[in-house]
Amino acid sequence: MSWFDESRLDDAAALSTADLRLRGLAESGARVRREAGEAAPALDEAVVRSQEFSRPRAVIAAGPDSRLLRAVLEPWCPVPFVAWAGPSLPGWAGSLDLVVVLAPDGGDPGTKSALAEAVRRGCQVVVACAPGSSVAEHAAGRYSTILPTATTDQLAIAVVMLTYLDRVGLGPRADADSVAEALDAVAIACSPHRDIAVNPAKMLAIALADANPVVWGGSVLAARAARRLAESLRRATGRNALAGDVEQLLPVLEAARPRDVFVDPFADGGGDLRPILIVLDDGSDDPLVGEQRGRLTAAADARGVRVETVTTEATTEVARYASLLLSGSYAAQYVSLGLVDD
Repeated sequence: MSWFDESRLDDAAALSTADLRLRGLAESGARVRREAGEAAPALDEAVVRSQEFSRPRAVIAAGPDSRLLRAVLEPWCPVPFVAWAGPSLPGWAGSLDLVVVLAPDGGDPGTKSALAEAVRRGCQVVVACAPGSSVAEHAAGRYSTILPTATTDQLAIAVVMLTYLDRVGLGPRADADSVAEALDAVAIACSPHRDIAVNPAKMLAIALADANPVVWGGSVLAARAARRLAESLRRATGRNALAGDVEQLLPVLEAARPRDVFVDPFADGGGDLRPILIVLDDGSDDPLVGEQRGRLTAAADARGVRVETVTTEATTEVARYASLLLSGSYAAQYVSLGLVDD
């Protein structure tokens, strides 16, 4: 049976065991800056080259990392947009269309297959990947452009691609500096060197320690961050963590047993841990988002389910997504650090 020792979150020796993981989170902003800076000359050339073509009929984000681009672009792209995660392309894709690919893993077979198909059909192709990777080799073609990257960080690579799409008028503002600044702000606030009393990620970890997380984000990007956070929590703790839309999460909250202050939440291996509602708030003023949030919090209040809100003050859509995701990632690492086995 495992239990949560919150003193480990401020213990230097315990924190040193998670130093590599926490350092990786702290360097998120630096990776965004580095990738954007090193790709800048290629971005300039790609933007100039795009002027040789008319606006694409459609944009296809191909490969397994296409879902992040979909979350950013679907509400903004002025032409039809589709995310295609399989190893091929839609049957209608052709020379009038733009295929964009994120390839943090430069050797993914499905990505290589989709790119080879795009080149064969004469599509415009823009790929963010390591220049010497096998993905880059499969992307080689008359209408292909490589945006060089050197990291496996999906977010840093996505910022490079989104900067290109922003500059050619196919996506929202994607200012790499604002994303990096938002990530730096989270890294400072959630640093392992800040104690529990003033550290939002450590406080959230304590709230998560004796509960099963139910994670919700109202906007498209916040919902994407919620899914990524649930994945991080499952990976870090081996526990259940659920993310979904309001109709999927309401039954979970409504089925929660009434709170009993005399119940030991760690009894029987924690099998009956109560849910906790984690709301990722990116500042959306959409009335529908507000209405859905009200339904969830009302259901939580009715069953005595704790509600925690993660907020951000970032100024752009991508920066807000990045901020929420990094805040949650820190909390997941602190939960993992605090859990000890008897």
